[in-house]
Amino acid sequence: MADIGMAKGAEERGHARAALDADSVREAYRRWAGVYDTVFGGVSGFGRRRAVAAVNRLAGPRVLEVGVGTGLALPLYRRDLQVVGIDLSREMLEKAKERVASERLANVRGLLEMDAEHMAFADESFDIAVAMFTASVVPDAKKLFAEMSRVVRPGGHLLFVNHFAAEGGPRWWVERAMAPLSRRLGWHPDFALRDLLDPEVTAVERMEPCPPAGIFTLVQLRNPDALPQALAAE
Repeated sequence: MADIGMAKGAEERGHARAALDADSVREAYRRWAGVYDTVFGGVSGFGRRRAVAAVNRLAGPRVLEVGVGTGLALPLYRRDLQVVGIDLSREMLEKAKERVASERLANVRGLLEMDAEHMAFADESFDIAVAMFTASVVPDAKKLFAEMSRVVRPGGHLLFVNHFAAEGGPRWWVERAMAPLSRRLGWHPDFALRDLLDPEVTAVERMEPCPPAGIFTLVQLRNPDALPQALAAE
């Protein structure tokens, strides 16, 4: 298990960090869209394959991929699953639609431009929701978590693959130094698990470091029967 649970969340860190908003994320991924597969496809492939393999083992056909990007994961899902992908970037979605058409992925039921913090889906629309390399991209990861919990049925599954901040050492210094560049990068280099959920409140079923060198971690949990009052009220 990766030792990332106690890394400080955003409110506890004392260094400069540029805030993200929907427009800055759109602009960053408009720039990345044409080269994303080449630049990030390889290094992120291990975590992506591990996350989809976990989804493929779970019960329930209705799958939501949050932050589907260029659709790199779409060919990996079992063909009997009904997959819907959402993303904030229109340019990334166009690449995903091209991939669905070229690989004839009939199980992909929709690719929608949508804000992950304010989804248009009804409550309990899915059995599983997975967010790969997305939690550190959205402006407020706890809102992402609340929305994913809302649209997944009680007892369903939430999965995340993400880079989480180190507790110390050289990597921590690099993440700290890069934090002010968040808006330009389109993601938070110093993102911690506590920025997504409270480990003391939310029971994590599985945490697994992914190659290369454990840079990314797979986090899996079962959706609770009801959201905590504070999150449900937001």
